[in-house]
Amino acid sequence: MLSRTALGVFRLNGQFLSVSEELARPAGLTAARWQVLGAVLSEPLPVAAIARVMGITRQSVQRVADLLVAEGLAEYRPNPAHRRAKLLAPTEQGREAVRRIVPGHQALAEQLSEALGGEAEFHRVMAAVEELSGALDALAERRQPDQDGAAAAGSGPP
Repeated sequence: MLSRTALGVFRLNGQFLSVSEELARPAGLTAARWQVLGAVLSEPLPVAAIARVMGITRQSVQRVADLLVAEGLAEYRPNPAHRRAKLLAPTEQGREAVRRIVPGHQALAEQLSEALGGEAEFHRVMAAVEELSGALDALAERRQPDQDGAAAAGSGPP
């Protein structure tokens, strides 16, 4: 069951990346650039926080963030909480690029909702994906060693 679920999620990831590339292209973005910009639309964040939210490595986000800054789509700002970990924030040009994606994104959301049999079913699917992700997060936290190098209390082999 786990293998089938993983293969389905891998396929879904590929499908989402493909459609994201299509949606982002007319705005002059890639899926990765759109994803990083989207993470900081509501508030500037350090690269490490963006990586945690996205579930990818800090180095991957740093590379994309540096490209966004070089292209004028984002900027680094001082971080009052941490001198070395600057905050990434979208520029007006970056916000405009993301706004150009919205109509296609909304159209796809409507098409998916219809294909799934309605908004309620779409919400059920979304909740199941979030539940699976949360369960994997919880398992990962239990496997993380504490400060003394021992596994967290109550955790055994996966």
